[in-house]
Amino acid sequence: MVTTEFEGVRHGMTVNSFVSVSLEPPLVLVSLEKTTRTNQLVKNSGVFGITILASHQQAISDCFAGRQTEGSDRFSNVKTKTLLTGASFIEEGLAFFDCIVAARYEAATHTLFIGEVVALEVAPEGEPLLYFKQHYRQLSR
Repeated sequence: MVTTEFEGVRHGMTVNSFVSVSLEPPLVLVSLEKTTRTNQLVKNSGVFGITILASHQQAISDCFAGRQTEGSDRFSNVKTKTLLTGASFIEEGLAFFDCIVAARYEAATHTLFIGEVVALEVAPEGEPLLYFKQHYRQLSR
């Protein structure tokens, strides 16, 4: 889940992946479709947050992935918190990466945002929400 806030407007979207770019300095990459509200708000704010959702947060993932909610307040029934940048994070997630945009690259229909992680929080336990081949999955032990 990628979230951001700019001039009192917060928005976010479910993404299918993000990539670790560097450990020193800590950098991550997300790819956002250019036509999304989240993309524009990240460009304007220069910050974004990444929440790794827990396995019980499928309904939240579905809400933030929906095209029908692109223009609405996806946060209306969701508990959130912030770390340093003001980006919102979904409570009960497993990990939270608070990022400042270090670079951005236009690539066809998407923008690649490289973020420097300025704050990180990790839950002591929990199972991640996984999505593969158009279905939610669980890790086997």
